[in-house]
Parts: sequence; structure tokens; C-alpha cells
Amino acid sequence: MLTLKIAWRFLTRNKTQTVLITTGIAVGVGVLIFVGSLLNGLREDLIDTTIGNAAHISVQSTNRFERFEALDLLERLDALDPRINVVNPIRQGPGNILGEEGNDPVLLRGVDFTRANAMYRLESRLIDGRFALDADEVILGVTLKNKLSLALGDTIEVFVPERFSTVTLTVVGVFDLGVSQLNDTWVLGTLEGAASWLDDGGLSVIELQLFDVFLSTDLAPIIQQNLGATYTITEWQASNQELLSGLEGQAISGVMIQAFVLVSVVLGIASVLAISVLQKSKQLGILKAMGITHRKASWIFLNQGLLLGLFGAALGVGLGLFLSWSFTTFALNPDGTPILAVALAWDTVMVSVVVSLLASLGASIIPARRSAKLSVIEVIRNG
Repeated sequence: MLTLKIAWRFLTRNKTQTVLITTGIAVGVGVLIFVGSLLNGLREDLIDTTIGNAAHISVQSTNRFERFEALDLLERLDALDPRINVVNPIRQGPGNILGEEGNDPVLLRGVDFTRANAMYRLESRLIDGRFALDADEVILGVTLKNKLSLALGDTIEVFVPERFSTVTLTVVGVFDLGVSQLNDTWVLGTLEGAASWLDDGGLSVIELQLFDVFLSTDLAPIIQQNLGATYTITEWQASNQELLSGLEGQAISGVMIQAFVLVSVVLGIASVLAISVLQKSKQLGILKAMGITHRKASWIFLNQGLLLGLFGAALGVGLGLFLSWSFTTFALNPDGTPILAVALAWDTVMVSVVVSLLASLGASIIPARRSAKLSVIEVIRNG
């Protein structure tokens, strides 16, 4: 308790120095929290944009050109593992929309709109109209709709190569999935409708979406073992190595940035406390002459480091939260949405606080050892 009081007295006697080093720690912690939150947000946004609303695992027939009957399979997959979020059955096949200026190739996809909405967030991306209900109704992408100058209620003639005949479909909705290729080629209808267009009631693929996208490598073998060799299981990580490399590189760069910030904070604390030993050498000499031990002299500076770390960390958390709020409030796109959503992770905040405290204590070890070695005779001799 005595060493803590002395440490507090040393800090309050030189307020300017204390404020400067506390500010340095606060800036370091604030930057750690802000950078960590920014990188988390960037990672989540990248994952959500590229794979968040897509299939994480796909189930197809071993002969990929062959459809399969799988009503019981849907029930098995629904109950297979609680980590599976959505099971989305698809009937699909190629088609060509017939027009005056030529044919436009499209992908006819029959879906269960309840399941498809859960996977693709179709309801929020439906910019006009409604979901298809009848077998001859479809919704299509905004790019395709604009290219063909279509309106709700218009009909399209689609040539289906599998049937070698045409079907007449009514446009009842327009979606924007944010991907030009999908907006230009997807034509979505009901599962029953696709069965009549394609003249085949089997499923082409079953798409699985997981609660955690990175569990696909764990679940794919389980699904394969459960379904057997009749089906081929593919998972997104196996075919997206470049994306995974980019995410890994981003994580490594983030750690390096935070490490350099941490090193600068440690060096700042150590240098200031080392100077403090020289400044307080006379007082330390007097205290040692009065009987204070070398160990207690060391604890004075360790307590100083602890106090500076506590105050700096508290201010740093506030600064980090303020920077995160400012970024999402003022750095906006033309439509008013944040340029990048900052994902504040409280575990990052806690780690930053703990690291700052450990760094402050670690930085105070050198001056603490130096104070322990300070000789009373040396202090008296040097005045």
C-alpha cells in the first residue's frame, strides 16, 4: 500500500508528464480497438458479400447432369445437424428467351420461395412486384428486365432445350441480387413450375447454408458419409482458395499493425519511466536511507506502470468507441449507408485493455530494476 501511495505521489507531482504518457497509452489502445473493429467489419462485409448469401455446401447427383428424387433427403438434411441453417432444393435448367432482336440465354430455376428467401434474402432484394405463386409465373433480375424492356404482367416466350419446345411465363416480380451475372441470367419460379417447364420433377441440386460459413470443411464429410456415394458434396472453401488467402492475408496484416502500435506504446512507457527514475533518484535515495527496501523501490515503478496502464486503457476504450462511432456516422456512401460497417467485438476491447496493462507493467520492469540498483551512497555523492 505504501508503494502505491508513493507511486501516486510521483505521478501527481509531475502532471504534465503523467498526462502525456496516459494520452499515449490511450491513443494506442484506441487505435488497437478501432483498427481491430475496422478489420472485423471488413472481414464480415467481404464474407457476406461473396459467400454470405450463397450456398456453402451443395449436394448433387454423382452424375451432375442427372436430376434426382430426394423428398426424403430434404427431411434428412433438415434434421442432420443444428449447424445447418437453410436447406434449399433447386430444379434448374437452361433456357432462351425469344425476342425480336435475338435470343437471351437464361437459367431457369425452380425454388421453394420460403427457403430461397432465407438463403438469398429475396424479400429485401425484391425491388418490384411479388414472389411467383403459380406454375407459369416467374421473377427475374433487374438487368434482364431492363435489357428486354419488360414490365410487371408482361409475358415471355422461353425456349427450353430439354423439351425442345417453348413455354409462356408471366413476369410478376423483379429482384436485384447485387451480382450482375445473376441479375442478367436467373429466372426464378416455383418448384412445381420448374417441373412442368423442364418436364422433369427431379432436383438438380440441394444448397445448404450454414450458420458459420467456415464450418463447411467440417460438415461436408459428415454429409457425404450420411448420404453415401450416390451424391457428390462440394463446399465453398475448396473452390475459393484465393478468397481464403485474401482473408488470411488481411488477418495477418491486421495483427502486424496492432503489434507495431503495441510496440510503440511499450517503448513510450519505458522511456518515460526510465527518465522518471533519474528525476526521482534523490527522492529514492532518501526513501532508501529511511529504510525502504530495494524490492519496494521496484514496486513503486511497477505500480506507476499499472496506474498509467489503467487510466490509459480506460481513456483508450472511450477513444476507440468514439472513433468507431465517428467512422460509421460520417464516412458514408452517397445513399447514406456507411462505407464500411465497423464490427465492434468486445473480445477485441478486452484483449486491448489486458494487453495495454501487461505492456505498461512490462515497460516498467526496466526502470523498476534500475531503481532497485540505485545506491544511497551514489545518490549522496552525485547530489
